[in-house]
Amino acid sequence: MITISAYQSALALLAVLACAATAGCRPNDDRKALIVVASGDTAGWIVPCGCTSNQSGGLPRRATYIEGLRQQSEVVPIDVGGAAHGTSSYDLAKFEAILRGEAMMNIAAHNIGAAEARLGPVELRRLAAKLGVPMLSANASDRSGQLVAEPVRLVSAAGRRLALVGVLSERYATAELRVSPPRQAAIEALRSVAGKFDAAIVLAYLPEDELRPFADALPEADVVVGGPTDQPISPKQTGPTLLASATSKGKFLARLDAPALRSADRWKGAIVELNEQFSDDARQMTGVDAFHAELARRDFTAAETGFAEPLPADLPKGFAVAGDKACRKCHEDDCRQLRKSKHATAWKTLEAKGAHFDPDCQRCHTTGYGLPGGFASVRQSAATVNVGCESCHGPSQAHVADSKVHTSYFAQAKDHCTGCHDRENSPKFDYDKYWEKIRHGQKASEGAP
Repeated sequence: MITISAYQSALALLAVLACAATAGCRPNDDRKALIVVASGDTAGWIVPCGCTSNQSGGLPRRATYIEGLRQQSEVVPIDVGGAAHGTSSYDLAKFEAILRGEAMMNIAAHNIGAAEARLGPVELRRLAAKLGVPMLSANASDRSGQLVAEPVRLVSAAGRRLALVGVLSERYATAELRVSPPRQAAIEALRSVAGKFDAAIVLAYLPEDELRPFADALPEADVVVGGPTDQPISPKQTGPTLLASATSKGKFLARLDAPALRSADRWKGAIVELNEQFSDDARQMTGVDAFHAELARRDFTAAETGFAEPLPADLPKGFAVAGDKACRKCHEDDCRQLRKSKHATAWKTLEAKGAHFDPDCQRCHTTGYGLPGGFASVRQSAATVNVGCESCHGPSQAHVADSKVHTSYFAQAKDHCTGCHDRENSPKFDYDKYWEKIRHGQKASEGAP
C-alpha cells in the first residue's frame, strides 16, 4: 500500500526527472519571482540636492528599493543611459561615482545614452575597464566601425535566461561616435544569441517620438524600456512587447515583473517614484561620502565644471565682482537688509550638509560663480561665499569706480532670482512674496530691486 506522502514524493521525483530532460527547465527556480529594475537619465544626480523637501531620486534610495525586493525575489538592475551630466572634469568624477554606486547594486548592464556618447569611445572603454561596469550598446561604434561596448548580454536569474540589448538614437551620434539604425542593430544582436535566451529586454535610449514606433516595430522583444521621455511611461503593452520608460534625474524606476516560469502570461510592471518613504542605503552613503571627499581633495574650479558660461572677449571695462564691502560704502541700509536674509548665510547650509565642495551646489550659494573676481573654488574664493549683492545686480566694479555707471544687471536684477529659485530647487518660489523678505533700494516700494 502506497501512502499519500509516498505518492506525492513519487510525483515530485517524476516532475524533476521530466524537467531535467527538458532543455532550459530549472527545477525549484520558480520559488522566487524575477524582477528587472530599470533606471535612466540620472543626469548626475547621485543624491537629491536637498534645497527643498519632498525631492525624489538618488542612488541610496535606489539601492534601498532594490535590496527590499531582493528579500523575496531575484532582481536584475539595468540602466537605460543618460547617467552623466556633461563632459567636464567634474562631470567625469560624478559619473564615475554613479557607476561605482551601480556596481555596488550588481547592475547587469548600463546602456550608452546621449550623455555617455558625448564622452567618446576612449573614455567609455576606460571607464568600463576601470570600474568593471558592463557597458552595453549594439549600435554605437568608433570611427573605425568597432563597437564601443557589448551589443548583447546574457543574464540568468530565477530560472530565466535574459538577453539584454542596448541601442541609442541616431540623433545622438558625435564626431567620435557613429550610431547605426537601432532597430536593425537590436534584431541582429538578438539573432546572434538565438536559442540562448527565454526573454529579450531592449534598453533603448530614444526620445519619445522614436521610442514608441521602435517598440511597435520590434515584436522580437518582450520588453522595451527607454528614455529620455518628458515623463516616465508606465509599463503597457504595445503588441506583444511591454513598453516602459524611466527618466527625470533618476527620480523614477521602471519595475518589470517576469511571468511565472512555464506560464503563458506576459511581462508586467509599474513606475516607482523614489520619494522620501525610502531610506538611504548605508553602503551607498559611504560612496557619497567618498565622492564628497574627492571633491574636497580636487577643489574643482568653476572653469572645470561646465557650469560657468563662456565670457565674450569684449567684456566691458570694470565687468568684475567688487564684493559686498564695496557696496556698503554707499548702500549700508540695503546691505543691512541683505545681512538679515538667508542669502547672507547660504554657504553655511552647504557646510552643514558637507556639500560645500560640490560645484553643483556652489553656483547658487556663492557670488559671481565663474565670473571675473567672483567665486572660483573653495580654497581660492573665501571672500565670495554666500549670496551677495552682485548675485542679482551683477559684477559691479565699474559701478564702484563711477556711481554714474549702472550695475551690470541693472535692468535685469529681478530676472536673476529664477536662476537659482527654479522649479527643481525652489518649487514654492513666488517673486512678489519673496521680494518682501529682501525689499531694499530706492524702488522698493515699486516692487523691483
